[in-house]
This record gives sequence, structure tokens and C-alpha cells, in this order.
Amino acid sequence: MKTRPTIVSHRGRQHGSAVLILLILLVIMVMLSAANSSALIHLHGELNLLDHRQVERLNIQSTNTSSTAVAPAQLESK
Repeated sequence: MKTRPTIVSHRGRQHGSAVLILLILLVIMVMLSAANSSALIHLHGELNLLDHRQVERLNIQSTNTSSTAVAPAQLESK
């Protein structure tokens, strides 16, 4: 029994290439999303650290000064 060779049309190869390109683009998008998520988590931690340091610095300054702070709006009205 002779088998006929399979003939893949040009259009069939184009569909396969399109699927491959879409999968590659999807993988790239997922990698970028994961990298951005990681960067955002790192930046959130840095922001919390800066906030904590700022609060500590302001608490130390407020305990060292004996006078009360006057808001700029109160200074303008005088």
C-alpha cells in the first residue's frame, strides 16, 4: 500500500506561524508583567522604609524643640 505524501499548503504554514508568534508575544507579555510586579513590590518596600525614617526623624525633631510649630496659613493672617 502506497501512502501519499502529505502536502502542507502555504496557508497552513501561515496559520502555524501566526500561532507561534502569538505564543511568543504572550510569553514576553507575561515576563514583562512579572518583572513590573516585582519592581512594584520592591518600590513599595522602599516607600515604607522612607516613610518610617521620615516619621522617626520628625518625632525626634518635635521632642527636641520646646516651641510649637505655627502653620503657614496662621502666619499670613497675622
